[in-house]
Amino acid sequence: MATEDIEITGAGETADAEALTTETARTYPLAPGYSVNVRSGPGTHYSIVRTLPAGSSIPIRCQCPGETVTGPYGTSKIWDNIANAQFVADAYVKTGSDGYVAPRCS
Repeated sequence: MATEDIEITGAGETADAEALTTETARTYPLAPGYSVNVRSGPGTHYSIVRTLPAGSSIPIRCQCPGETVTGPYGTSKIWDNIANAQFVADAYVKTGSDGYVAPRCS
């Protein structure tokens, strides 16, 4: 199994409460066979907060641009906010889109 570094954006980035109620109801699977690092900011130079095991699914609260990462689902600069100050590189998440699928983090 591969482990991928995933960045997390700043703790101050959150989505509107109204948008969160819709987006948190849906989860997206991580790429099969990959454990994914959750980071404190949107890049691999941010600290690892935790590691999600292979087979996990994640909620996407909001999304933001960050460091470009190449993963099983292509190359992307989109980072997915999964909890307060916890971000995952979108290139490791099966969203069914190469673009944004959730509101932008504010």
